Amino acid sequence: MLEGSGFQLVVIGSLALSVASSVSIVICNKALISSLGFPFATTLTSWHLMVTFCTLHAAQCLHFFEPNSVDGKTVVVFGLLNGTSIGFLNLSLGFNSIGFYQMTKLAIIPFTVLLETIFLKKKFSRSIKLSLLVLLIGVGIASITDLKLNLLGSILSLLAIATTCVGQIMTSTIQKRLKVSSTQLLYQSSPYQAAILFLTGPFVDQLLTKRSVFAYSYSLVVLGFIILSCLIAVSVNFSTFLVIGTTSPVTYQVLGHLKTCLVLSFGYILLHDPFTVRNIIGILIAIFGMALYSYSCVREAKKKSANDVLPVLQLREFLFVLGVQKSQAELSSWLLRLGSLYSRPDRA
Repeated sequence: MLEGSGFQLVVIGSLALSVASSVSIVICNKALISSLGFPFATTLTSWHLMVTFCTLHAAQCLHFFEPNSVDGKTVVVFGLLNGTSIGFLNLSLGFNSIGFYQMTKLAIIPFTVLLETIFLKKKFSRSIKLSLLVLLIGVGIASITDLKLNLLGSILSLLAIATTCVGQIMTSTIQKRLKVSSTQLLYQSSPYQAAILFLTGPFVDQLLTKRSVFAYSYSLVVLGFIILSCLIAVSVNFSTFLVIGTTSPVTYQVLGHLKTCLVLSFGYILLHDPFTVRNIIGILIAIFGMALYSYSCVREAKKKSANDVLPVLQLREFLFVLGVQKSQAELSSWLLRLGSLYSRPDRA
């Protein structure tokens, strides 16, 4: 019960942090790219990861978290794979229609389920599969408008799907099997992710936009939005690893589609983007699928213990993001009291 209470708190906190930070960075980047004319998304992502590494390095020097060495080859492969997947996703968006790109993102969930079933022998219940199908149908109705196929775009989409699925499965597997927290893994892998995007980003962006990031005229407003985007990205990257580590790659993708629905809604409310009955119906179906998925996950979680994660360590690092500093002993004592309250029967 001690670990169960802390685990539930970490999961809820990580999901909330992921949604809030992701929606914030989408709004910030939309203003930066669409309104201010800074189209260099891949290069911007490399800056995000550099700032994330610098922030975590400062936190580690101040002893907010303890370093935990992972096999160097594993970290390098993992970092390069995740960096490559970001590049392929951006290329897929550049060489495909918006509709086909949304299909690519939707395909990540079934491919992840397939890979985990084949290679990790993970079993997904019929109710979870049904809820995922409902979710994908809803998001597809809400976001897919056109489907234009071309050979190069299709190949890039397949590579994006493969690298993203394997990268997210590795994120979960490394944390759980090697007992490495989300912060430790992100700290060690972010330099390699940043490096490959820093080297290839300007070329990818020039290929997609026909413009050079080095020839761009940077105003104070643009620099301000870039700095803001990088700061928000620290929370986005941290929460991504935390969500995948405490839940699963599939749950993270489900959360990603919730963000898509929120972004569509906020776009209509705040930016007055076009919104149709089809969008509304799709979002409602997607929300129903998410609710069904959440219900199925909670019901199955009650049947088994979550003893393959590190709730005390993950909780300590989640509280660090909120500005609360506690030692591991203090957290263990706090969780013990929380567990006793959680398990205490109601009294008249």
